[in-house]
Amino acid sequence: MAQDRTKRTEASVQSYLAAITDRARRQDCVALAKLMSQATEYPAKMWGSSIVGFGTYHYTYESGREGDSCLVGSSSRKGDISVYGLHAAADAEQLLARLGKHKTGKGCVYIRSLGDVDVKVLAKLVGSAAAEKQRHHGAA
Repeated sequence: MAQDRTKRTEASVQSYLAAITDRARRQDCVALAKLMSQATEYPAKMWGSSIVGFGTYHYTYESGREGDSCLVGSSSRKGDISVYGLHAAADAEQLLARLGKHKTGKGCVYIRSLGDVDVKVLAKLVGSAAAEKQRHHGAA
């Protein structure tokens, strides 16, 4: 059975954030981590080398593969900030329609900067997504 590539680590979230070279991006990622921690009521933990995650849940696929992942998370990527897990929110479509400038992918929402989005809507998305995953999967 395949192993999860992204596991929770004891690496420092503060060190990861401090290493983001673009000052504006670093400030956005620090603010986003604070927002996500407040919305989920979980502290930030590193998942792999580049995902700041919040909370944990256990999943099992129909194939039988299972593992643990963060409820929601974010990562500074080359062009955008990736925010993971938001599609799980109970009212994701309605909230995403009100979020502001963003792109969506299969598993994440891409944001160029926090100034492009409504942070109150983002906080609702984060909180709802984390709560829905916990409700369906329980906390690991």
